[in-house]
Amino acid sequence: MRRFFPLMLIIAGCWAACNSKGNTYDASGTFEVDEVIVSSELAGKILSFNLQEGDKLAKDSVIGAIDAINLSLQKEQVEASIEALKEKTSDLSPQVKLLQDQLTVQQSQLDNQLYERKRIENLLKQDAATGKQLDDINAQIDVIKKQMAVTLQQISVQRSNIGTQNRSVLSEGKPLQKRVAQLDDQIKRAEIVNPLNGTVITKYAEAGEVTAPGKALYKIADLSVMTLRAYITGNQLSLVKLNQPVTVLIDSGAHQYRQYTGNISWISDKAEFTPKTIQTKEERANLVYAIKIRVKNDGYIKIGMYGEVQFK
Repeated sequence: MRRFFPLMLIIAGCWAACNSKGNTYDASGTFEVDEVIVSSELAGKILSFNLQEGDKLAKDSVIGAIDAINLSLQKEQVEASIEALKEKTSDLSPQVKLLQDQLTVQQSQLDNQLYERKRIENLLKQDAATGKQLDDINAQIDVIKKQMAVTLQQISVQRSNIGTQNRSVLSEGKPLQKRVAQLDDQIKRAEIVNPLNGTVITKYAEAGEVTAPGKALYKIADLSVMTLRAYITGNQLSLVKLNQPVTVLIDSGAHQYRQYTGNISWISDKAEFTPKTIQTKEERANLVYAIKIRVKNDGYIKIGMYGEVQFK
């Protein structure tokens, strides 16, 4: 029994030394995560909402839909208005074809008169025709040419007028097409699309409820990497730097810790009073600097959990 008692004292001393060493830390704080609140982009009834708190969602996955039948009806109405504009446009072909046919007739008359003039000129050389006959045929040719010029001008004016009229009508279609594009964008927003890979933390709505733009639907966060927000004193500020590896400890039962490797991702440039979570009034009066340490989560680290930091 005398030999056993000193051995127990040695074991107890070793345990106390180890426990004392395990409890030493340079800073402490709580774990947090960047949370994203996903809100509705449209007003309407939630037709489907397929998620539960704790679900892991993939980025860009569609997890629900909001009723957008009213937007679809508006789109159909605008598309019908665009089709109606096409019926208001004038067809250039009939008017121009009539004038072109008239021009063809005039060209035929001119060809005949030119042939007749040549014949009269030959007869005049043989003293078989008079100068008056040649003057008359030249006058007729001049009249036909003037008629053809007028017809060509009418064709040009007709094309210009109808083109201007059609452009005026069709210009009304551009704003309508933009409206269709806007409605397509709004209809697309009726789908509830998850913005990031993460875990659903809180669900605020259910299928069948009526929602509004900006109303929260659920909260999601990537829990694969947690952030420990800890506080250090001014004397410790010179001991830390960005991307510095540190050891992070969390409780794992009585007198036991889980150990992780983290990296300092942010160091505050402004001092602040110690958070009120610190127990004593004297300690809360001290000025400290906040730091953030990113730690890969194996599932045991939770939001709000207390953590301790040892600088390497």
